[in-house]
Formats: sequence, C-alpha cells, structure tokens
Amino acid sequence: MTADHNKPSEFARASGSTDLTPMLRTLLAGQTLNVEETTSAFEAMMTGEVHHGEMGALLALLATRLPTAEELEGAALVMRRHVTPVESSVDPDRILDTAGTGGAPKTFNVSTAAALVAAGAGGSVAKHGNRSRTGRGSAEALQAMGINVDADTAVQAKCLEEAGICFCFAIHHHPATRHVMPVRKAMGVPTIFNLLGPLTNPANAGRQLMGVWDGIYQQPVAEAFQRLGTTRALIVHSDDGLDELSISAPSTIYEVRDGEISSWKVTPEEVGLTTVDIREVTARDLDHATVMMQSVLDGTDQGPARDMTLLNAAAALLACDLVPDLKSGVELSAASIDEGKATQALADLGRVSNSD
Repeated sequence: MTADHNKPSEFARASGSTDLTPMLRTLLAGQTLNVEETTSAFEAMMTGEVHHGEMGALLALLATRLPTAEELEGAALVMRRHVTPVESSVDPDRILDTAGTGGAPKTFNVSTAAALVAAGAGGSVAKHGNRSRTGRGSAEALQAMGINVDADTAVQAKCLEEAGICFCFAIHHHPATRHVMPVRKAMGVPTIFNLLGPLTNPANAGRQLMGVWDGIYQQPVAEAFQRLGTTRALIVHSDDGLDELSISAPSTIYEVRDGEISSWKVTPEEVGLTTVDIREVTARDLDHATVMMQSVLDGTDQGPARDMTLLNAAAALLACDLVPDLKSGVELSAASIDEGKATQALADLGRVSNSD
C-alpha cells in the first residue's frame, strides 16, 4: 500500500478496504459516486469499519446536493443486505409499504391509518415505521391503540398472513445502522439515510406509497425504485409541504410502473373530496392523533380527517393494482371503513401481534 504523493504528507493516507478517502475526494471534486463506490462506502459504515469522522464527512458531502439514483441504489442495496427480514407466505410482489421520510409538517398519522384502510380493502401491508421526533410517529400511535410494535419477525409474518398487515419497527430491523446513528444524531440535519428507510422494507415489499419531505427528492427516489426493480411505487409530496397526499393543497405524484416513470398532480376535488384548511387535520399531540385515527377507522369521523385518509389509502390501493385510478380508490377505501373492514384489520393486528 502506498501513500498518495500528490498531496502534502500530513494529508496522505494509505489506502485500504475500509478507507473512505477515495470517495471523499470524488465528492470534494464535485463528482458523484457510482453504485459500486456507494456500496463500498456504505458497507464500511454499516459494519463499523470506518472512523466516525469519515462517516460524517461523507454524509455531509452527500447532503450538500440531491443524491443520484445510483447513490440511492447503492446505499439501499447495503441496507437490504443487512436488514433483519420478515419472511412470510405472502408473495413480496403483493406486499405494500406506506412509509414516509418524515421531516415534514405533522398532521396526524395519515400513512398508518391509510395502511389499515388498505389492508381492510384487500391489500397486504408491511408498514415500516419508527418513532418520531414529535413523539407521535407510527410506532407510538399503534402502540397507543394496543398493537405490540416490538413483535418478533415470526409474529410479524403471522400478522401479515392473518391480519393482512404487520408493523415492522425500524429499530429492530436495521441493527447495522447502530454504527451510523451517533454520527447522524451529532450532525442534526437530514442525510441520505432519511430517504433509505422506505427503500429497504424488511418484508421486501414490491409496492410502495412513499412520501418525501421535499418535492426535489421525488425524481431521484423514483429513479432509485426503478433501478431496484420495484413493481409499482407512488412517491408523493404536497404543495403545502407534506410527505403525503394533502387534503388542503394539490399534491404531486411520481409513479414507477412497468419500469417507467411518470408524474402528475392531483387535487382533492378531482377524486370527489373537498379542500380544507390544513389545521382541520392537524393533531395537537399523541392522544389527539390516536383519537383521530380511531374515529376515522370506526367511521364516526366523517370530516376532513376521513377524507385525507381516503385520499392516501386510495394511492396505496392504486400502488397495489387493486383499483384503476385514485377516484375508484377513494370509493373502495370508504367501503373498507363503512363496512367495518378497516377496524377489523386493526383488531386482527392487535390480536395477532400480542399472541405468543
């Protein structure tokens, strides 16, 4: 191994398999990483074989611009290689995830409610989620409704098979990220890892409804899903800044289907719903968010929170190929609630997740 003689000696470093210096130099030169370079860098980080300073430098340099599809693909491939999987009898091509990136203004737990409605309508949902900086993420909300969010992978598989939905608590499925977590916390700003969770579903979900906190990420994420061979994915962001489809503003959808990417906008009125002020669907705290979810699912809430759930559940059902368009998805989602199927999915998830 020889040092780099093109640099002053105090910056020279012997190259090695766990040395991120070549990738750092590429990024410092304003260039991007290819899949192989990204895979090498993230494998080293996920196995704890590099110094925290190098990790922070690489993540910070990536955060100065949009990640490329190749960088997202390479990082996701490493995350998938290290994930603790959920192996069930359900064909992964049928499985849907409704994970979002977070980092957007919080309303209530729309993606979680939509996942339950979609399960009630016939979808197979492996809801990948975590705790939230707000204290009312999907894990907190489901736990408040009696779900065992810490169920092991065998129980999760049973939930998917018997209830049509399981919850994959991210902290239990990505043990290798422990090496990177101190760096991410110390940085205190979003990194590429904020985009990787939805790309690395533990049940290998072939279908995805993914919200992103900024619309600039929709195109590269769509291209990453395309490169990773996802069957169908909808990547969404609303004009009022949400990482989900909004009931208070138009939303943009990037769709990956049959290896092709398309995009379009949707308004609530186009699918038979009504635009309202975002404050009408914003929960004050975890208790309020839980009440809102339960009221939507049991049909007692017939207002904006229901409409927002219907809109996002419709997108989930479209990603599952269970409806031909969003308007039909809204109708099927309403039937899931009104016929008690959504609350049954919640009850079944609670029963099975708490079984031995």
